[in-house]
Amino acid sequence: MPEPVPRPIRDELLALIREDYRVRETLARDGTLFDGYHPDMRAVHDGNAGRLDEIVTRHGWPGRAIAGEDGAEAAFLIAVHAIAQPPLQRRWLEILGAAVATGDAPLRHLAHLEDRVRTLEGRPQRYGTQFDWDADGEMSPLPIEDPDRVDRLRAEAGLMPLADAVRRQREAATSGPERPPDDWYARALRLEQWRREVGWTEEPGESVS
Repeated sequence: MPEPVPRPIRDELLALIREDYRVRETLARDGTLFDGYHPDMRAVHDGNAGRLDEIVTRHGWPGRAIAGEDGAEAAFLIAVHAIAQPPLQRRWLEILGAAVATGDAPLRHLAHLEDRVRTLEGRPQRYGTQFDWDADGEMSPLPIEDPDRVDRLRAEAGLMPLADAVRRQREAATSGPERPPDDWYARALRLEQWRREVGWTEEPGESVS
């Protein structure tokens, strides 16, 4: 049985995500946030991921019942930001799914985390929540498994239609500090190498025994 959760758990989750955004804003201001995965940003994400997993192991997923709406939102954000932790994100995907099934977490949390895991593994996403620069310099959804069905899945998860999300993402990209990469193909190669290094994908010719 999960242990009772002390009240400070919610406050701790909120403090962790505040630190995440503080570091992000600092790096965005000096322009270094967008040049690969900054080591300071990764250190925060990895540290937050480790603490979240301790909470999950001891208490179960910190959803609404034990963390409140804002604490559950913070836990979700910590989870999707832990991009260098394949084992943890895959583990949390199953645990968060159980929380969604009982109504303790919203389906949109699971939609985002599932899409994050799929795209990092090099697979098409289901809900169209993950965006990146495309080869034409536009902020666009990463490949989607079933484009004809995606808006129905998004509606079920409480997400806006994909066309509206694309428009919003592109407006934010235009007004924000990040710019399209100068060499999209070189950036794509660096990303693929990073995904292999952290364990999201296999080297060519490798197989899982």
